[in-house]
Amino acid sequence: MGYSLRDRLQAIKSLQAEAGLKNSAPASEDVLSVADAASTDTLPPDWLSVAGLVKKRVLTLDMPAPVPDLTKSVRQSLAILAPDLLPVLHADYVYEDFVFFDLETTGLSSGAGTLAFIAAFGRLKKAHGGYALQCTQYLLLDYPGENDFLEAALGALRGLRGEFDAPFIVSYNGKCFDSQILKTRCHMNAIASPVFHHVDLLHPARRLWRRTLPSCSQSEIETAILGLDRTGDISGAFAPDIWFSFLRTGEWTPLLKMCDHNKRDVFGLASLFIAFAHIAADPTQSVERYGVDRENLALRWRSALKYNGAGVEETVRRTGEDLIRDASDRGCPKAALILAFDRMRDGSFEEARQGLSAIAAAPAFPVVVKAFALRGLAIDAERRLKDEGKALAYVEQGLALNGVGNTARADLEHRKERLIKKLNVGAR
Repeated sequence: MGYSLRDRLQAIKSLQAEAGLKNSAPASEDVLSVADAASTDTLPPDWLSVAGLVKKRVLTLDMPAPVPDLTKSVRQSLAILAPDLLPVLHADYVYEDFVFFDLETTGLSSGAGTLAFIAAFGRLKKAHGGYALQCTQYLLLDYPGENDFLEAALGALRGLRGEFDAPFIVSYNGKCFDSQILKTRCHMNAIASPVFHHVDLLHPARRLWRRTLPSCSQSEIETAILGLDRTGDISGAFAPDIWFSFLRTGEWTPLLKMCDHNKRDVFGLASLFIAFAHIAADPTQSVERYGVDRENLALRWRSALKYNGAGVEETVRRTGEDLIRDASDRGCPKAALILAFDRMRDGSFEEARQGLSAIAAAPAFPVVVKAFALRGLAIDAERRLKDEGKALAYVEQGLALNGVGNTARADLEHRKERLIKKLNVGAR
């Protein structure tokens, strides 16, 4: 769907004000009779009938080339970027195993009163030396057809399991919204809920771009990062109004525009997934190409290897070290701090001290980072150098910083008190 709840609420408010639209909802039996009477002859010929009130079309869209090979190291790196893939960290999946999934719905909540009226499933297929996206869309024309709509849509997921226990579904904010709508409507229609591995790109995208973009909506990432053109696209925030208007009037044009919006969302989702594959294949170069947050990428890589690093290839480990070092060299404060502590742990004490001292003296670094650096220097001076006076000086320097948090200040105060006692005892 490409919109968070906040994005959709804001978009609805502003766009309705511009267009003079009002919230609408199906009101009576008259609504159904209008929809039943709507002529399907006005639909483009690529829309085929699945059931009386359900239509389907299949589109093939060329993907930008090239697409990186999903080697073992790329798959492992992709799981670092998108943690939903960690359960299949060592699986030999290919692009064709993923289904890109998006719904258009009649409301903003996943409650029982909201249903989906457009469902799209996209799969990458090899074509002309590259990849094309085969996008299958299902369109619900009225409430009585929902059961047929769900059965048809779920049919797109059946038979895709291959060697895996369930298909791989990729969405953007779909874990919180689209998949919940689908499960709710299945329950309401006494249909077994689908089972799948769900890869949601919302949070991975936020890690990489939240500090560089005003928001991380799918459409903004598509235009600002991927360079996709969505000129003339109708906003997804209008989806409820458009479908309810269709029920009242039988007017096809806005509904077909919403179908095109849905198609663009699925194409953008597949493009974003390929961008993640490029970042996984060459993180250092991709930082510039995709405007990735260098520090957050390095921190994410390190965290993933720390907790899920068993069995990963050595090239993936070296990439994590390179990312931390590069971010530190470019003045990223948290990366510099982590690198200095890593040097302390691996026994490179002098290099670690130089790094921590540089952090403590850096004017632009956050106070909390400086406080941690001074605390580290104090611990090193006390435990390794056996110099309590030097340790106390570092602690007092940390306490002199303006804006040290309560927790850090309490730790430094306790350390100061203890060091003073040790110095007094030693002076006797």
